Amino acid sequence: MTLARRIIPCLDTDGERVVKGVRFVNLRDAGDPAALAARYNREGADELVVLDIAASRDHRPTFLETIRRVAAELAIPLSAGGGVATVDEGRAILRAGADKLTVNTAALRRPELLTELAAEFGSQAVVLAIDAKRTGDHWEAFVRGGRDSAGCDALEWAREGAARGAGEILLTSMDRDGTRSGFDLALTSAVSRAVSVPVIASGGADTPTDFLDVFVEGRADAALAASIFHDAVQGLGELKRFLASRDVPVRLV
Repeated sequence: MTLARRIIPCLDTDGERVVKGVRFVNLRDAGDPAALAARYNREGADELVVLDIAASRDHRPTFLETIRRVAAELAIPLSAGGGVATVDEGRAILRAGADKLTVNTAALRRPELLTELAAEFGSQAVVLAIDAKRTGDHWEAFVRGGRDSAGCDALEWAREGAARGAGEILLTSMDRDGTRSGFDLALTSAVSRAVSVPVIASGGADTPTDFLDVFVEGRADAALAASIFHDAVQGLGELKRFLASRDVPVRLV
């Protein structure tokens, strides 16, 4: 049985508002998270991701109230995170209404965290977020909202993260983020081939063909985007109908 490919809008938040930038900088206001969540739920999104992108950088806890407000609008799975460093913080996110939690900076600093989270909540609830940037002939993992290099190879970290208990990889190309120049197919394909868990491609989405390419050439299990959905450049229903017409299995509503 072929699993349906997932289309996932992402709400990057900085405080109580959704923000969007280019390559992780020059952020602009993009709306209210609960209102956007309700819209995407109505339009047929398969899942939703909400991230507090400043949590690790500013050393502040994830905004649990934002998660509660978003979760109240959804009948689809919700992944949430930002600054998660302990099992207790992960538990708080799930209790606020998320189905999965994402971890990034803290897991790179202490990889055992992934094993602890998986043991407590199950691997299906643990999403390892990797912010990757090309450096020479490889991709390097970055932390703290893309501010600092983690000093490790992104593919090797994806393998280790999956082995330690992450049930999914949220892979963001820092080189493509917010540029609307297409997904990084080489990066996505490399990580998808390196791990046995699902890979969510993120960074660079623009046209329906970009999604087709990342599913076929990039071997992604899901594709995430933000600005093209927030700004109504691309409709979810229209996108899914295009993919279905190209024989990509998707859930139509």
